[in-house]
Amino acid sequence: NCRFVIAIMASSITILTAKGKELIQRNYREASSSRNVREIFKQRVLEAHDESDLKPIFQDGTCNYCFIRHGDLYFIATVTMNANVAVIMAFLYKLLAVFKEYFKSVEEESVKDNFVLIYELLDEMMDNGYPQATEPKILKEFINQSEANVVVRPKAIPTAVTGQTPWRSEGIVHKKNEIFLDVIEFANCLISAEGTVLHAEILGTIKMKSFLSGMPELKLGLNDKVLYEARGRRNKKTVDMEDVCFHQCVRHSRFETSRTISFIPPDGEFDFMTYRLDSKVRPLIWVECQIETYPTRIEYLVKAKSNFKRRSTANNVRISVPVPYDADSPKFKSSVGTVGYDTEASMMIWKIQSFPGQKQYIMRGHFGLPSIRDEEDASMDRALDVKFEIPYFTISGVQVRYLKITEKSGYQALPWVRYITRNGNYQIRLSLKHNKKKKSKRV
Repeated sequence: NCRFVIAIMASSITILTAKGKELIQRNYREASSSRNVREIFKQRVLEAHDESDLKPIFQDGTCNYCFIRHGDLYFIATVTMNANVAVIMAFLYKLLAVFKEYFKSVEEESVKDNFVLIYELLDEMMDNGYPQATEPKILKEFINQSEANVVVRPKAIPTAVTGQTPWRSEGIVHKKNEIFLDVIEFANCLISAEGTVLHAEILGTIKMKSFLSGMPELKLGLNDKVLYEARGRRNKKTVDMEDVCFHQCVRHSRFETSRTISFIPPDGEFDFMTYRLDSKVRPLIWVECQIETYPTRIEYLVKAKSNFKRRSTANNVRISVPVPYDADSPKFKSSVGTVGYDTEASMMIWKIQSFPGQKQYIMRGHFGLPSIRDEEDASMDRALDVKFEIPYFTISGVQVRYLKITEKSGYQALPWVRYITRNGNYQIRLSLKHNKKKKSKRV
């Protein structure tokens, strides 16, 4: 059997400011001129007229450029061979995550203050252009900085760096062995002014916080539709997850062949997996907005209804309704919660601390308008925004069926599972028509 191996070699890693100033450059393979990298990137990206046309990967001659942006900093990798750019991009994001673990805030000043430490990290995280150790907790075991800004290294490098589990050190001991799982889902929803759902999807993530001693073997079971069908079992409560992405601790080969999720977890907190469901879901909180415009005032009637089961409750609900930029003299009345006016954003904000399922609440708003104003006012060409959090609930129905923990010492461990659903990009469009006569607009 022939195997085709794609090179994953990066030629250099460079960090530039938004003004094109070079802060860091580390060459791994053939020496590339820092001036060339800076000048080409500045010409192709920093001086681009239309940022919407920018692509995170571009080619100039025989050199490929991959970059990500964080604030006013650009992290750039150059590649001169046929490399797997997905791995290179993943490495850049991992590099940024490691910097955050070390410096908390990653900006120009923090990079300047820690440039010696950064070069040490670049040497350990990539060897001759190949990604190596990328786990922050393992890196911190042998690369640290003293108060005098001197990089401190132990005499012996942790075995985790060269072992089979580079994300976990040996000899970890906890007084109480337990692991916490948070299943968090974000509901993205876009609704037209006529009440039609234009786009809906669910983005999910499972976060873990592990406090387990030794080298435990874990096996996680979800209500995975593909797994149930492969075993000839039918269950209406299964979920067909798409775009599943695991932490590197998961044995991907087992998952691909038998859909079995087995792994040795890192110690502490980490993102275990992400997934997506592109399914038609009913909006969890439905909002209708009726607008009446008059020559010198505008009035709102906002109705909010929860479409989930009675036993669930949405917390910290925030409904932001756009109002004209020149509106003044706000007056509000609501059946529940509090209403305020954000003058800078020109938004009427309705806050409901607790919103039980299958409930409906009403809020009225009144604003004054100047006697002379632009009839083509574009201030209402904005969407109504909804924020919320529903604990003990997942919109997709994803459930953790079991979590088996096995360790050679035979200790008993406690798994804890928590479910949360939050808003993602959850917006409802308003109609753009404004008339002096009474006009009812449904959202």
